Amino acid sequence: MIVKILSSTASFSAVSYNTGKIDRNLGELMKTANFGSLQALSDLRPSDYINYLKMISGQNKRIVKPQFHAVISAKGKSYDKDALTGIAEKWLVEMGYGKQPYLVVYHRDTENNHVHIVSTRVDKNGAKISSGFERLRAGSSLRKVLGYDYADKYTISTRAQYLTLLEKAGYPGKDPAEKDIMERIAASRFEPERAAELKALFLQIKADPAFTAKLRDQYFVELVFHAAGDQKPYGYTVIDHAGKNVFKGSEILPLKQLLSDTAAIPQNVNQQAAGDAQEYLPPLIIQSIQISDDVDDQQIHGSRRRRQRKARTNTR
Repeated sequence: MIVKILSSTASFSAVSYNTGKIDRNLGELMKTANFGSLQALSDLRPSDYINYLKMISGQNKRIVKPQFHAVISAKGKSYDKDALTGIAEKWLVEMGYGKQPYLVVYHRDTENNHVHIVSTRVDKNGAKISSGFERLRAGSSLRKVLGYDYADKYTISTRAQYLTLLEKAGYPGKDPAEKDIMERIAASRFEPERAAELKALFLQIKADPAFTAKLRDQYFVELVFHAAGDQKPYGYTVIDHAGKNVFKGSEILPLKQLLSDTAAIPQNVNQQAAGDAQEYLPPLIIQSIQISDDVDDQQIHGSRRRRQRKARTNTR
């Protein structure tokens, strides 16, 4: 995802440009904010928005080109119009435009989904919104909104772990640059001492009915289980917030061993077969991130590998 700040004007021509896209069914008005009493009216014309923006901008005559016009563009269709709008709103806050009157218009006339943002560089008190290092801040603010700054604080060994961090924390980012991810993975180092500490902790308290809650609240460790469709979890990720590490579950404790004691399964889980731990579905299941290539637990892949070896033998 990229962000670009376009040229400023005195006429707020970007409003007409974007509403023209809407009129030709090439765009959609997704959001208007902070236009005061104007927003209570129906059937607003482009000139209504333009006049309001000019009125606010007129309080500072030193700013001769007050239009603020930016584009946030996704790669292909990786983000839909609602996701892009939410990202745009948070990005505007980071850039100092959260309380400014603005429009967000979604464009669907190119291969890449994108939104245009139009506002004014003058606030309602006549002060100029800071433009210092604007283009640099635009990119860094977008990274913050997408969650990449947050995820970069953790040690990871796979791309899937990075995406799991983002999704679990509620960030919208899902297209981190492959080069950045590979550099982070190359710079990361597995911490065997911390892994051993976590394993000992798991073995010590996994019989507690409040196992996952205690991990999260007392030790700042989260377990995220991964499943395909309605299937049972095939693996899990350990997010060590205290140590800023992300581990494959099998690096701490194999999934089968983790679930070997029914008391280790958290409360508030559907328990259809009380005597069989494999019938329990742990909470915090993320299905949208496929981590099967990350799972190296013999209990998960053992039977598949044996079948593969057998198939190769039969072809000789």
